[in-house]
Amino acid sequence: MNEDNEVIEFNDEFYEHYKFVVDPGQSLMRIDKFLTQKIESISRTKIQNAAEAGCILVNDIPRKSNYKVKPGDTIRVMLPHPPAPSEVLPEPMDLSIVYEDDDVIVINKPAGIVVHPGYNNYSGTLLNGLLYYFQNVLKVDQFPLLLHRIDKNTSGLLVVAKNEFAQQFISKQFFEHTVNRTYIAVVWGDIEDNEGEITGYLSRDSRDRRIMALSSNENNGKYSHTKYKVIERYGFATLIECKLFTGRTHQIRAHMKAIGHPLFNDEDYGGNSIIYMNSGGNFKQFISNAFKICPRQALHAKTLGFIHPITNDEIFFNSDLPLDLHLLIEKFRAYTTAYN
Repeated sequence: MNEDNEVIEFNDEFYEHYKFVVDPGQSLMRIDKFLTQKIESISRTKIQNAAEAGCILVNDIPRKSNYKVKPGDTIRVMLPHPPAPSEVLPEPMDLSIVYEDDDVIVINKPAGIVVHPGYNNYSGTLLNGLLYYFQNVLKVDQFPLLLHRIDKNTSGLLVVAKNEFAQQFISKQFFEHTVNRTYIAVVWGDIEDNEGEITGYLSRDSRDRRIMALSSNENNGKYSHTKYKVIERYGFATLIECKLFTGRTHQIRAHMKAIGHPLFNDEDYGGNSIIYMNSGGNFKQFISNAFKICPRQALHAKTLGFIHPITNDEIFFNSDLPLDLHLLIEKFRAYTTAYN
């Protein structure tokens, strides 16, 4: 099972690591002190960093480290929880670094690279490459600090934290869906409207656990929301921009499949066969050649914006299309000009 098919969902959620209901006889006590007494092997500094990032909730309200706990309080510690094996080895890798400072690094990931280790992917991942890049800078126990991921065969921008506070601060933005993310995609068919939005609840497909299915039933999965707009039309396919308001597993891929326009060459969601025909030229051969040009789902994480954990300024990044997607679009443009 590769990363695209992992059951573990790690890209937009905070996870409840600890939950305490304060005893009726508890005297007033700072919450950072209270939690260090309750949680084994955790420092007061880590608790304070978590509180500063809004990750400690008392009765569902974020509280700072000087909050005094009271009897009956329900305390929840919400932290990012990236799955990873216990030992990840540094491996040399050519990294396309878009931006780096003392707190964050933004990477433009090529297609074909898994973000973090998982079943059958314990080497050659982006995390292995980052550990090699940072091996003389960061301590091993300070890394990995992954915030989100994109699928193995999706290209584009990723932000990675370089310290615990930055991880918690930016993870909270992912949790609250305030991170600005847009993707470029080529989908099958001529989308009817110039823009639209898709909402619903995503969960594992009951017939194929590798993929996600969209439902209108709020009890069936996690809420998801994508807006799209048309950039170019080719008749048999459409170039679109997608803006994510949530970041569910396979969200764009599953959403476009649900409205009858799966991503071009998306094997898992049925986009690797001819779905919409065109009568001009030898269309089957044309599409066969196009599959070879872009041998993966035609999806690229093009922009990324978030609030910086130290400056509190919004920083924004825009990446160029990778060569395979650029050549695919040029091929479709030339075909449309010749036969329409």
